[in-house]
Amino acid sequence: MNAKHHLPAGSTAEGPYETVVTPESAGWGYSGLSVLNLEAGGSHTFDTGDAETLVLPLAGGCTVHCDGRTFDVQGRRGVFTRVTDFAYAPRDATVTVASEHGGRFALPSAKCERRLTARYGPAEDVPVELRGAGQASRQVNNFCTPETFEADKLIACEVLTPSSNWSSYPPHKHDEERDGEAELEEIYYFEVSGEGFGWQRVYGTEARPIEVSKAVESGDVVLIPHGWHGPSAAAPGYHLYYLNVMAGPGSDRAWLICDDPAHGWIRATWDAQEIDPRLPLTSTRENEGDDDVR
Repeated sequence: MNAKHHLPAGSTAEGPYETVVTPESAGWGYSGLSVLNLEAGGSHTFDTGDAETLVLPLAGGCTVHCDGRTFDVQGRRGVFTRVTDFAYAPRDATVTVASEHGGRFALPSAKCERRLTARYGPAEDVPVELRGAGQASRQVNNFCTPETFEADKLIACEVLTPSSNWSSYPPHKHDEERDGEAELEEIYYFEVSGEGFGWQRVYGTEARPIEVSKAVESGDVVLIPHGWHGPSAAAPGYHLYYLNVMAGPGSDRAWLICDDPAHGWIRATWDAQEIDPRLPLTSTRENEGDDDVR
């Protein structure tokens, strides 16, 4: 199952995209992600079709043209330097992304029904949350979650895990529509500081088996159609970043999870621990943050 759900960097490249995951290629109904690579002075035009889509800089800045509007997206030098601004494009739109100096741009997407308006998301409006404690401390940039940014189906956030720490922990799932849990497909897109690596686990039940236990490197993707997922572990010496993209069939856009009962008790131990003092790893200002821990 590793081969089906772990997509190594470059394995889904198409044209200017170094990563392409569609609902069809993933074998599910809603969530998608592309990573667009532009050279200096380059531009690319695409149609969103039936999916709402974000333009989220991973490295570099860009200008986004959509529905007669133009958004100047400052971007960032890299995912470990700052929280970035971004642009939202609705379904049934034509989008042009242009970059004077070049860069890499994540395009998280979700098939949806409502057509909302094209908008700009300032970095200063992105809530930065510090979760967990001790070696389970991590930073979450909630740039497109239900409480922070309006969308029809799409939920997306960034997680930064300091070296030697674990995140996406305790293991949890969101594959059933019931009280306290939402049914959401999920994509993990990874980047690692320096030339490092991290580790990701996904596991299921006897009724719905899945098993992924893989070292992950920059540009790798892990698909989670169902099952418990976590931990995401940052190897000593290297910070770990991942972009989460989620969507599902529920009528309410809600991010509700259920901990693995065998490990949920871990949360109670955080009360007696401090949050890792290295957090936050990034801020909303470009001159703060850490490119590389080495």
